Amino acid sequence: MLFRALNEFLTPFRLTVLSFLLAILIGTCLLKLPFATVTPISWVDCLFTSTSAVCVTGLIVVDTATRFTRFGQIVILTLIQFGGLGIMTLSTIFLVVLRGRVSFTNIKVVRDTFTSGAGVDIYSLLKLIVIFTMTVEAAGSALLFLRFRKIFPLSTAIFHSIFQAISAFCNAGFSTFSDSLMGFRGDVLVNLVMAGLIIVGGIGFLVVWEVRKCVRRFVRREKRTRVLSLHTKLVLIVTACLLLLGTVLYAAIEWNILLTGLPWYEKVLASFFQSVTTRTAGFNSIDIRGLANASILITIFLMFVGASPGSTGGGIKTSTFGVLIALGISRLRSVEEVNMFKRTLSKFSVWRALSVTLTAIAVISTATMLLMLTEGGISPFLDTPGMFVEILFEVVSAFGTVGLSLGITSGLSSIGKIIIVLVMYTGRLGPMLIALAISPREKRARFKYAEEQVMIG
Repeated sequence: MLFRALNEFLTPFRLTVLSFLLAILIGTCLLKLPFATVTPISWVDCLFTSTSAVCVTGLIVVDTATRFTRFGQIVILTLIQFGGLGIMTLSTIFLVVLRGRVSFTNIKVVRDTFTSGAGVDIYSLLKLIVIFTMTVEAAGSALLFLRFRKIFPLSTAIFHSIFQAISAFCNAGFSTFSDSLMGFRGDVLVNLVMAGLIIVGGIGFLVVWEVRKCVRRFVRREKRTRVLSLHTKLVLIVTACLLLLGTVLYAAIEWNILLTGLPWYEKVLASFFQSVTTRTAGFNSIDIRGLANASILITIFLMFVGASPGSTGGGIKTSTFGVLIALGISRLRSVEEVNMFKRTLSKFSVWRALSVTLTAIAVISTATMLLMLTEGGISPFLDTPGMFVEILFEVVSAFGTVGLSLGITSGLSSIGKIIIVLVMYTGRLGPMLIALAISPREKRARFKYAEEQVMIG
């Protein structure tokens, strides 16, 4: 009886939410151990750091490089890896290895996390996730080691390489360097390797899976090369457009401001890296606080959009943004259906995109208002210039699991830190998933009300 009741309560959504919560609590306890930090830190700071790691955000209240011991840094790295791939995904992989089979609940969690439908072989996808992750992170570590070996002792260079590679692939933003990557601003190898890891980690495993199958069939010269799904096409195009747009805008705005005095190739490299990292990674090769106001606005927009579904990143996702653009174009053309790439989007996809966006705006607005109240935002505007932008930037960064900050994170009150913790947790799992987890099981309505229209616009 108890097992049956527990099975009914633990829906796939609730299991995912509780798994992340358990990982955060375990991480908090481990980081509170005396040998995890150089000097003791509070329980709130441990909770904040653990949540930021599990939710692959990268916001920090204490310096990862100087305040945590090697053990503490390894704990953070482990939390990043588990949080990046998803707790339920890793547990499913372990079950496949140990027992050779998994429950329907585990399969549904993995399918909802990494795919857009039921037409995907979950076991093949899980195998790809493990092999692809290990291969990419190992390759990234090896390439970074080529540079770090010239700067640090052997053991330190190895650890720095592994930490940065895993953190970049998981779009976490944590770094064992106090100034993130500002010391490597002009280093082409480090910037391109880190940017590549961030892009690949944030594009989504389903996209990687489909592209891999397409390339394999093309190489084998099979008669019918697999056509990419609408989801993959949308993700690839939106990602490319955002990367290009961000690079051009950052370069155009900051060329003679923040980037003045640098060689032209460093300006281009810094603009490109900032465009890449802003959408969910949280690393920085330039001082974020030195950006122009226009660049701050661009950064907030890119953080809000975020990475792609089924990836290690956050935000409303590139596919959601693409659907909203397509919806707007359809309405301007007075076309009822939302079409793209000679396909009609399902109404469920359109409504879900709208729901995700509106819920995200509601979460960000509420958290911003609460932080304004807890962090002195009730003072006159003239006495606190820039506070609203700083807090909004912090909240969007937390929701998009980015990790960039204008420098107010460590100065937040305990209540303010808890608010950011909740925003990071919501942003990583998605507000819709949390809503489904706490809501009762869906019940079919027995009747339907009469339909009526209202004036819009």
